[in-house]
Amino acid sequence: MSNWIIETENLGKKYCIPQGGSGRGYVTLREAMIHALKRISQPLLSQRAAPLDFWALNDLSFRVKPGETVAIIGRNGAGKSTLLKILSRITEPTIGRVRLKGRVSSLLEVGTGFHPELTGRENIYLNGTILGMAKREVDRKFDAILDFAGVEKFVDTPVKHFSSGMQVRLAFAVAAHLEPEILIIDEVLAVGDAVFQKKCLGKMQDVAADGRTVLFVSHDLAAVEKLCSRAILLDGGRCRADAPTSETIAQYQASILQAASLDLATRKDRRGSGLVRFVKVEILDENCREQGVVLSGRPLRVRLHYRAAGGKTLENCRVSVTFNGWGKMYFVTSTELVNEDCLNLAPEGFIDCIIDELPLSLGTYYLGFYVDVNGDVQDWLDSAATLLVEDGNFYGTGRDYPPGGAGATVLVRHRWQVPTGSP
Repeated sequence: MSNWIIETENLGKKYCIPQGGSGRGYVTLREAMIHALKRISQPLLSQRAAPLDFWALNDLSFRVKPGETVAIIGRNGAGKSTLLKILSRITEPTIGRVRLKGRVSSLLEVGTGFHPELTGRENIYLNGTILGMAKREVDRKFDAILDFAGVEKFVDTPVKHFSSGMQVRLAFAVAAHLEPEILIIDEVLAVGDAVFQKKCLGKMQDVAADGRTVLFVSHDLAAVEKLCSRAILLDGGRCRADAPTSETIAQYQASILQAASLDLATRKDRRGSGLVRFVKVEILDENCREQGVVLSGRPLRVRLHYRAAGGKTLENCRVSVTFNGWGKMYFVTSTELVNEDCLNLAPEGFIDCIIDELPLSLGTYYLGFYVDVNGDVQDWLDSAATLLVEDGNFYGTGRDYPPGGAGATVLVRHRWQVPTGSP
């Protein structure tokens, strides 16, 4: 018998993207009515462009041995979620094939596998049945599932009334406790709180220690490095690396750094309809002078240059900048958070994001940019610029960390107070 439990061979998944519509991949009722009227009144002008073929996965082949804990990493749009949906039999590949030897339990999004009208109790037994388990097997695991999920009081409530956190806790407990040979976990764990995430990582380690196989998708590279002995890097639907976790992470970080150094106008990995595009970014100080390195606690100005297609004025715009590092988003700035109204922008120009005191400690960070117009995403770029930060005496004491303490990423202004009369 071959020593593998998962095998993909020349796997490919193609999607057809409509052209000339909203760019979202779907059409609203209003848009459908407008298109219908155009076909009636302007039959010769209403021809829509042929849809584009988009390969979310392309010629992907790999094998996983029983008992391996393997991470699937890569930037947004790399094909990670598509791969997991194929492995979970939610969607079929366009070409290639998948072979699985064993029972698969998946947690890909909130409420995966749950029927919203059924209670938590009923959904536990439903999932067990789907996995091919007898009722007595589910009976044996039932109390452990409830204890792990912490939803005992609500187990007889329809899950449609559960919060997203409750649904995730129950879904993970079901997926991990019903003894699948293959456990597939997507980024959905980010919905849970820190304590629950720690419990999940511990449970996945237990599953792997029992000789079962875990596929784990996460942007949290620290968790990936802790949990997985091997990692596969996807980029553009293809496998770019398949090696021990530390090697794959190093290659991933190198690719992010390279992407962040490219001219924004030439980036091909952007998402959005393209009505407006970011064309340049500048990292400036408080005097609008360009700087290669910024200091903790000092003012920072991120200047985003943009250009609109067709030279049209842009109305109802929202712009965001994310500050990321080591697979995590540390914080986000957005016009939507500080402005009551959306912005109106000239056809071409720039917009500045101003931070009075940069709250990041020593390290290398990556900026992501996002803009939408009337609620439709127009340009979305991950790792679009590199931010190099050095210690800047944030607290004014000559040090940014307590003696012997581990360095923190985010620095926060704070005060201490001792009660009057204390010795």
